[in-house]
Amino acid sequence: MTTATVHAPLPVSEKPYLPERMAAEWRRLRAAGLLLDTERMARFVADGFLRFESIVPDELNRAVLAGIADGTVTGGGGYHGDPLWSTFAEDHPIGKVFRLPAVRGIIASLVGPEPQYDHHAVHVVQARTGYAQMWHADAAIDAKPHFDIQIMYYPHAVTRPMGGTLILPGSQFRMIHEAEAARYQNFRGQVHTVCPAGTLQIVHHNIWHCAQPNSTDTTRYMFKLRLNPTVRQQRLWNAGDLASAKIHGILNTAQPWHGSDSRLEYINRIKLWRLLIGDPTWDDSLWLGRIENDPQTLISE
Repeated sequence: MTTATVHAPLPVSEKPYLPERMAAEWRRLRAAGLLLDTERMARFVADGFLRFESIVPDELNRAVLAGIADGTVTGGGGYHGDPLWSTFAEDHPIGKVFRLPAVRGIIASLVGPEPQYDHHAVHVVQARTGYAQMWHADAAIDAKPHFDIQIMYYPHAVTRPMGGTLILPGSQFRMIHEAEAARYQNFRGQVHTVCPAGTLQIVHHNIWHCAQPNSTDTTRYMFKLRLNPTVRQQRLWNAGDLASAKIHGILNTAQPWHGSDSRLEYINRIKLWRLLIGDPTWDDSLWLGRIENDPQTLISE
């Protein structure tokens, strides 16, 4: 039994997306306090990922693992553009995971309340697997200024000996073609996914990552889901704290591996932050202001 029905995408005009309904759902999530705050969003822009530990309850984690074992939860059948909420049934274990109120709030904050399903997969690393996956990015063709998200869901605890997913924070702006980074081994500041059961890791679609060796006697599982936005990604989170949030310090702090290239990354972050807040003039330490300075005033004789 598959978890997704695969068929050709509907024409845009026939997709059942109603802005009024989406707006009402977004307002409901905001009123319930389920949307992300501004500092979390700034952290996503700077790091390219957010981690939410133990957000899925144990009972549901066990149901997902049982579904993987009996074939109820499987990988997807390809890429298609259906609405997320019609892709997984409400009574399906995965459907229940992504309909959790807190999870819906996270999704809505990043890609809107009714995102488009892209694809999903169940990643399996067998026990006593001694090799690591090469560093790579999943979306080498996506040079768009906005972003998709990939949700990495860990239905069981991941210990350091189990390996987990290795992520390079801040790498989302270094666009590579698939495995062009495979020649690298380790980076300063790389982050191992060591987490309790029920953890979600939300990553920018261009983040560099790789699966790690599993030296234990336990098979490791991770469910990955990619989502596309269906609305402009402008102030989708709870931006009521935008004026007071400490975003300058977050966006103006280098990653350990940046070295002398950190200034380039500050500029990339500012460009994305401008898009997200809908303010093309926002700046930090004049990083973009000095580049954009193009005086047109003439002093004539």
